Amino acid sequence: MLRRLEAGFAVIGDVQFLPGYSVLLVDEPGVRQLSDLPRSRRLSFLSDLDRLGEAVERACRRLDPAFRRVNLEILGNTDDFLHAHVWPRFHWEPPESLRRPVWLYPRERWSDERFALGPRHATLRRTIGAALDGSSTVR
Repeated sequence: MLRRLEAGFAVIGDVQFLPGYSVLLVDEPGVRQLSDLPRSRRLSFLSDLDRLGEAVERACRRLDPAFRRVNLEILGNTDDFLHAHVWPRFHWEPPESLRRPVWLYPRERWSDERFALGPRHATLRRTIGAALDGSSTVR
């Protein structure tokens, strides 16, 4: 877990073929989709997503000059609970993947041990966490 936010938990993804991939998990059991939340909690969740997206952007921009942008997604097609994906995108991505959704990357990227979250991601985790905390040293 990166941080506890107002309406959920910010976590770094277990796969890092796009370094900085993170997920926002809702903090209320049984919530399957955004519309299951009362409006005030919906807005809190979306605000948390904005905050996590900006933190990933700031961290990735600092750590990789080839950082391009962040994609935010709320899908819910596989896992039946509310969560949102924060995908950093980079200029070094393969040309056939660069402008396409992350989900179209080859399946082996998702299971290849080279891309599994591990100790080598400690700096990335700390940098995203500091950005979530609003640390001025991250900019």
